Amino acid sequence: MSRLVMRFADWTLTTDPHGGPPIYATECTTCAEVSSASNDKADPEIWCLRHAGRTGHTGFRATTMTFFRASLAENTR
Repeated sequence: MSRLVMRFADWTLTTDPHGGPPIYATECTTCAEVSSASNDKADPEIWCLRHAGRTGHTGFRATTMTFFRASLAENTR
């Protein structure tokens, strides 16, 4: 007969200091063309304005990627 042992633990997420800065990108919601990803938020925003001027498309989706690290929470019980 085998025995199953299950242990439950609380986990937390924190920003990963080794993950680097946030990465920003945008996508046109009309034609799905995408900007380059950048550490500088202004770069994808400028891309949107240039794309709008060139194509007349006015809708965009912005994405910000950040990095997290999961760790066991300290037992406070």
